[in-house]
Amino acid sequence: MGTRINLVEDEKNLNSVLTSYLEKEGWEVKSFKNGSDAFDEIDDSPDIWILDIMLPGIDGFELLREIRKRDSMIPVIFISARDKDIDRVIGLEMGSDDYLPKPFLPRELVIRVKKILERVHHSGGIISVPPYKIDEARRTVTEEVDENQSKLIELTSMEFDLLLLFISGKGKPFSRDQILDRVWGYDHYGSDRAVDDLVRRLRKKMPHFKIETVYGFGYKSVNI
Repeated sequence: MGTRINLVEDEKNLNSVLTSYLEKEGWEVKSFKNGSDAFDEIDDSPDIWILDIMLPGIDGFELLREIRKRDSMIPVIFISARDKDIDRVIGLEMGSDDYLPKPFLPRELVIRVKKILERVHHSGGIISVPPYKIDEARRTVTEEVDENQSKLIELTSMEFDLLLLFISGKGKPFSRDQILDRVWGYDHYGSDRAVDDLVRRLRKKMPHFKIETVYGFGYKSVNI
């Protein structure tokens, strides 16, 4: 089965153009022009969701909330004409993997989708960083509570990628620009606050995985 994308965009012309560009990559695209129709397909489990924030009926934030209730790992890209920091921050806090302000070139969206899918489909082994076990192939993290009990840590796709970056660096400090390049996978235009937001979320979910702030530069893990 090929890559399946759910696109939710209420602007008819933009919806059509984006669908065309995505389909040219050989991807199967199911497009919606309002949040209510997309909500009815919330259990569809595509490979990636692309959500406009401003939608008639149910907005993108509400859709993201429902998607995350069902699966924390399905990548989600927000698109929005408002281009406000608050929308980006709220989206990241709720678990979106990327944010693309309008207007943008359709090709840029294609590139971002490709980069996210490449990371998601990467396979590897089991990495032990006590009390956590990271399964690269399944892209899951479990925490060993005691010898008989473990719990699943629900990370978004981008949070997982950041975790792998810190692990691969073996204590090496990464600048914010390096994190943007390695995790987002493209030249990121805009504030590097996205990095700080992502680090804060990972720290909250994995408090025993120590991430140290390198002031005036970036971050490094002290577990490795």
